[in-house]
Amino acid sequence: MKSDAIKKGLERAPHRALLHATGITRDGLKKPFIGVASSFTDLIPGHIGMRDLERFIEKGVHSAGGYPFIFGVPGICDGIAMGHKGMHYSLPSRELIADMVESIASAHALDGLVLLTNCDKITPGMLMAAARLDIPAIVVTAGPMLAGRRKGKKLSFVRDTFEALAKARVGDITEDELCSLEIEACPGPGSCQGLYTANTMACLTEALGMSLSNCGTAPAATSEKRRIAFDSGERIVEMVAADVTPSKVLNEAAFENAIRLDLALGGSTNSILHLLAIANETETNVTLEMFDDLSKETPQLVNLRPAGDNFMEDLHYAGGIRAVQSALKDAGKVKDSITVTKDTVFERIDSLDYIDDDVVKSVDNAYKVEGGLAVLKGNIAPDGAVVKQSGVSDAMMKFTGGAKVYDAEEAAMKAIMAGDIKSGDVVVIRYEGPKGGPGMREMLAPTAAIMGMGLGDSVALITDGRFSGGTRGPCIGHISPEAAVGGPIALVKDGDKIELDIPARKLNLLISAEEMKSRQAAFQPREPKIKKGYLSRYAKLVTSSNTGAVMSS
Repeated sequence: MKSDAIKKGLERAPHRALLHATGITRDGLKKPFIGVASSFTDLIPGHIGMRDLERFIEKGVHSAGGYPFIFGVPGICDGIAMGHKGMHYSLPSRELIADMVESIASAHALDGLVLLTNCDKITPGMLMAAARLDIPAIVVTAGPMLAGRRKGKKLSFVRDTFEALAKARVGDITEDELCSLEIEACPGPGSCQGLYTANTMACLTEALGMSLSNCGTAPAATSEKRRIAFDSGERIVEMVAADVTPSKVLNEAAFENAIRLDLALGGSTNSILHLLAIANETETNVTLEMFDDLSKETPQLVNLRPAGDNFMEDLHYAGGIRAVQSALKDAGKVKDSITVTKDTVFERIDSLDYIDDDVVKSVDNAYKVEGGLAVLKGNIAPDGAVVKQSGVSDAMMKFTGGAKVYDAEEAAMKAIMAGDIKSGDVVVIRYEGPKGGPGMREMLAPTAAIMGMGLGDSVALITDGRFSGGTRGPCIGHISPEAAVGGPIALVKDGDKIELDIPARKLNLLISAEEMKSRQAAFQPREPKIKKGYLSRYAKLVTSSNTGAVMSS
């Protein structure tokens, strides 16, 4: 066992003394040391229920003959960090989390890991660490929040708070109604109820084979989630004995299965960043272009909020991830592979005995013939841009409009709320990329405001930043290269015509090549927005969004 490095031999007497100080017995030293990386915090609704799950993971580890050690991993709630300086830290926290898990597991010679996670950057950060360490690891996502309720109507966080504030601004609802929605939209623990980034990543973790069946969709604070936590604790001890490591699970088939599931679900655009980053920690070749190639042949089978009206709980009780993969398997769009459990992907799928086809459609009866994500290219995004096409209306799949250019999210939000954005505009938000932000902030507030004001079928938004999984409408993010490094988005001027053609995968600035060349020659790099601390270091090392915004070595 790896832990023998700190507990065996005469020279390890001081190490054993410190271990005994934690309360471990002599017999406990003979057992596999299992780290439980817990991202419990009082700050994030998706994580407030983790103390309970920690107990059940511990019980499972002990039952199987291991010895568990819980250690903390920090997290950021994107919804609370949104719209102010805090969002600069969200994506960069993914790298910190990966580094922290790596540091603790290596420094304490742990034999295996249970990764207790839930929200946006925490899940991919932990998966990156698991891939990097390549010691047995299993993920437990804490589960989605149940729907809110008000006057018989089901509520969700994004549509009934972010979009509702814009409705209040234009007088469609009263301030008292908005206050009621604030109270009722998020009724308790769990990740936000729709197919936003946290739940997308939980689903993809299950599809990657890194968590137990149903873990991706089982609601928070349920006995089912407790049982999943217990079983995961037991299973990690078996995995240590059998040497089931992430490098054996995170193979080409696993990543293709995860991408196809993402497309069939219509998941968050952030999933592209995260799958690229996780694959970067392995020897698996995953590229931005793969998402688009697979999207063209993978139909969208599920329509959850924000684009649709179903909730995560509806997907769970319709059969969960296995139901979606069953429909894909029938069409030859799933590959068999090993998982962290004793069953393969196909065995997992074949064990399912119920699918609600009102929620999970068959390939022959799909919501859309293409997957939920698309990659666009053109003279404004030569290295690519990403759109959640499942959230775009038919009327906006092709659109040409005049640019309204803003060099920060705050400036764009001020203009939107002041009524300066009109039908036919293309809102351009730049200097919000990985380096320029720094941290590639999410533009949920501007996109939700546009939708809430009824402009979703007449206004587009493009940015070198990114979007929340809650974003819907014609919103194109991840434009690469970003403005801060002289990408063409830095050259756009107010009034320029921009052409969006999602079916043709095109995004173009309608100026001549000569004018583009002239503007490029006149471009002057800007001073960094943040010049000290972690974000300054991050900006110097982070790579482009089309490669996952990972840190360069």
